[in-house]
Amino acid sequence: MVQNSIGKSLPRIDARGKVTGETLYSGDLHVNGMLHMKVLFAERPHARVKNIHTQTAESAPGVVAVYTAKDVPVNEYGLQIPDQPVLCGPGSSKPYTDIVRFVGDQVAVVVAKTESDAEAAAKLIQVDYEDLPLLSDPTTALRSDAPILHPDRGDTNVCVHYKIRKGNVDEAFAKADVIVESEYQTPVQEHAYLQPEAGLAYIDDEGRVTIEAGGQWTHADREAIAHALDLPDEMIRVIYPAIGGAFGGREDMSVQIVLALAAWKLKQPVKIIWSRRESMIGHGKRHAVSIKTKWGATKDGKLIAAENELIGDGGAYMYTSNKVLGNSAITSTGPYLMPNAKVDVYGVYTNNVPGAAFRGFGAPQALFMAESQMNKLAEKLGMDPVEFRLKNALKDGDLMSMGTPVPPTVSITQCIEAARDKFKWKKKRVGKPKPVDRKTIVRGQGFAAGFKNVGFSFGYQENCWAKVEIHGDEKMDHVIVHHAGAEVGQGTHMVMIQMAAHALGVSVNKVELRTSDSAHQGNSGSVSASRMTFMAGNAIKGAAEAALEKWKAEDRPAIAEFKYLAPRTTAFDHETGYSTPNFSYAYVAQAAEVEVDTETGQVRVIRIVSADDVGKAINPDLVTGQIEGAVVQAHGYAVLEDYKTKDGRVLTDQLSTYLIPTIRDIPESVESVLVEIPDPNGPWGARGLGELPFLPVAPVIASAIHDAIGVWINEFPFTPERVLRALGKIK
Repeated sequence: MVQNSIGKSLPRIDARGKVTGETLYSGDLHVNGMLHMKVLFAERPHARVKNIHTQTAESAPGVVAVYTAKDVPVNEYGLQIPDQPVLCGPGSSKPYTDIVRFVGDQVAVVVAKTESDAEAAAKLIQVDYEDLPLLSDPTTALRSDAPILHPDRGDTNVCVHYKIRKGNVDEAFAKADVIVESEYQTPVQEHAYLQPEAGLAYIDDEGRVTIEAGGQWTHADREAIAHALDLPDEMIRVIYPAIGGAFGGREDMSVQIVLALAAWKLKQPVKIIWSRRESMIGHGKRHAVSIKTKWGATKDGKLIAAENELIGDGGAYMYTSNKVLGNSAITSTGPYLMPNAKVDVYGVYTNNVPGAAFRGFGAPQALFMAESQMNKLAEKLGMDPVEFRLKNALKDGDLMSMGTPVPPTVSITQCIEAARDKFKWKKKRVGKPKPVDRKTIVRGQGFAAGFKNVGFSFGYQENCWAKVEIHGDEKMDHVIVHHAGAEVGQGTHMVMIQMAAHALGVSVNKVELRTSDSAHQGNSGSVSASRMTFMAGNAIKGAAEAALEKWKAEDRPAIAEFKYLAPRTTAFDHETGYSTPNFSYAYVAQAAEVEVDTETGQVRVIRIVSADDVGKAINPDLVTGQIEGAVVQAHGYAVLEDYKTKDGRVLTDQLSTYLIPTIRDIPESVESVLVEIPDPNGPWGARGLGELPFLPVAPVIASAIHDAIGVWINEFPFTPERVLRALGKIK
């Protein structure tokens, strides 16, 4: 009997081990004779390291070794460009690696017999610093007289500049009946994954430097480690244990290179676990973005032009700013037909913690602006915001702001209608809202939408590898699927098993999955960009079909590999942005109801309806879990999480000061609507989902707050102080 595993809510294969504590995360790993590492962080935002005095630390109890910049063979790394030193200090052959550029730069590492010995010795290292001029504001960093943070990268602090030019915005604005000009500010957000950075490195039985630590792309990690150690890729092995969350924050290196360095030099196992504070100052954050914008529409409710300028705080190093802010450029006109567009997006080096990949990848910032502009235009036109969106929603064949047709199939209209109907949206009410429960509490409703790419962009040839083995004599007794894709909590490994089982017509109980070991699997690409179900599904489907052909030919065991190549994309034209930057998009719409206490400024989200086009839900319960998780995480971003710095130093460097939502803080109700409009290139029609429900949450809450109190708030989080300030009750 042929088994049908697609569309069923089967239990996750990793659930039991995780809830019982049997599953091992990086911090749980232990081998006999292992040593312990501690990192000395710069703790200052911009300085030249003149000298590092390690003698006292080297002679401290239990210390085995102390490493500084001079010990790193190739002292540079970076996911996009190698602009960050592994260790900052003198003695490196690479120029400018003696400069620290943010508080989380690593200066030295201590390896000792115990963790406490390593921690005590790290405090004995004396560093002579020469403080350098500080750049903590990207606008200041843009000035021609600003000090250059990366002189080897050019004579500017602009690390990214993208342009989009479509039509003629000046002529269009002259014809517009309604124009809305606004300025917006979106904040930094901390990933706050439960598992801090941790890992174990050792030499395996074949002499390879092996690093077991959480990440999002085993092969990219391997390449970066090999480069820094000046070793061939095949001498490095990366294995992912269980990973306690990622959200983009594990795309960039943290502990891996220094662990590998120590294990390689000492030929002994070395382990490290960062504290929560070390995690919060040491890894990248969601980019803060400042936005100036002007949108116009005709009196019959048609968008006519948009002019957007976005300045993203790239922080000390590139990380993924070039890709994140490229996505901001694409999404800055929303999922709507915009006949005329002028967009400038800048990424700027500063001495802040680097801007990095984070769920939504630049779209939440741009869409906060775009959706707020849509709601303001609708209000000015006297139109219902849902009707206004439906009138302007992208359709198959429409030209995007980059000048090329939107890839099929476009489903933003279906998402808007699904959210509207589930919420039972009523046309915008006229007049002041009536108080609810108490005189100071008012309610409001809001609407917002969004879209985001699936897969890598801008000319990269998207690809993904898989291998399938079918074992048995007369019947398929056992199937082994090899795939390097990481499981960061989203359930992707269960989805892989379901897709393999479905492709072969066997029960999921017959499928064994072997994953996340660079020595035994080909390159799967990153678990990011909402790509893994889409890419892994196509790779596994291709490998399964090839293995099935061998099985039918009685070639047993039937083993086949397959590398899926997605449709090609193209890079932005430097001057116009003309391009086909992505091969697929996914769409979302949300409606929300909030309560605002006008006396205290407290915002309470009562209900959010999220309609997400997943193409085909491979495992509906996992899809619903992703929607609920994304909405809750985005709710924290919008309402509660208030990241603060001063002069490049992180003030909210603990979870006691950087507050994330608890069960008592999240929306009272999150209702998921699974829209399933098949993607023509997706496996069984599936689209990527992981980032999608995050995108419109901040603007939908902003819209509902405005409906409640009659005031637009263009900066979030919507803390009580910010709400009261908007109401004019405090300065």
